[in-house]
Amino acid sequence: MRVNLEAGDRTWRGGAPPSMPACIAMNLLELEGVGFSFPGKTLFRGLDLEFRRGEITVVMGPSGCGKSSLLAMIGGRLMVERGRVRFDGETLEPRDSASLYRMRRRMGMLFQSGALLTDLDVFDNVAFPVREHTALGEDLVRVVVLMKLEMVGLRGAARLMPSQLSGGMARRVALARALVLDPSLVLYDEPFTGLDPISMGVVVELIAQLNDALGLTSLIVTHDVAQGLSIADRVYVLGRGGVLAGGGVDEIRASDDPGVRQFLSGSPDGPLAYHHPAAPYARDLLGGAP
Repeated sequence: MRVNLEAGDRTWRGGAPPSMPACIAMNLLELEGVGFSFPGKTLFRGLDLEFRRGEITVVMGPSGCGKSSLLAMIGGRLMVERGRVRFDGETLEPRDSASLYRMRRRMGMLFQSGALLTDLDVFDNVAFPVREHTALGEDLVRVVVLMKLEMVGLRGAARLMPSQLSGGMARRVALARALVLDPSLVLYDEPFTGLDPISMGVVVELIAQLNDALGLTSLIVTHDVAQGLSIADRVYVLGRGGVLAGGGVDEIRASDDPGVRQFLSGSPDGPLAYHHPAAPYARDLLGGAP
């Protein structure tokens, strides 16, 4: 897969990579008929999603549509009420701690805030998962960590503290940490938030290039339409308890769903109302309960 970031185009799009054996399923991750709700709010009703091996899938939608909850369900931090989450053909079961731990070892996570450990320097932040989850000696830990830092262009910052990093540098350190155990799936929670244009361009390029070079499958949750569509192989737009639209970038741009059109254009008028549902204004002013 080769990436032309300026054009936002991928010369290989969709389907299994050419080198993939026929016996391996095309989808690394699947959500089948997933239902989930919080008290007083139904988030998903029969949600079906597919994430193909080797692709970058971008999940977008307005605030409150369930993007972060989706990541929590995939990581086993939230338990689905109906349906199932399948990772590499195996149903994810949060109550089975051994199985969940084994699956999580194959997932990397880039948190929106970066979530660097403030008392550890860059090297030790990236080394932390290796020391916690493997029995590698320190000589090999050093090689692995420096390799990942070189990938994100920060080998020279290995002994800086998080407080000495810019926002873009911190995000790249967090990316190196997410990749340090060589995961099959990388989950990105709003990776472009709060970055200046240069830092954002660097992170966008890194995600695309590393997905290609390392043979990853990437799931990006974002509300940044321009950046998300620039590197996506496949896009899902969530809303109204399910998927408003799903497919390639051109299909999403051509969608006639009013919710998708409102989200892509950033229009204040559309299915997503400005006012939260409330009692008539006059009744509240005359003494009704707030």
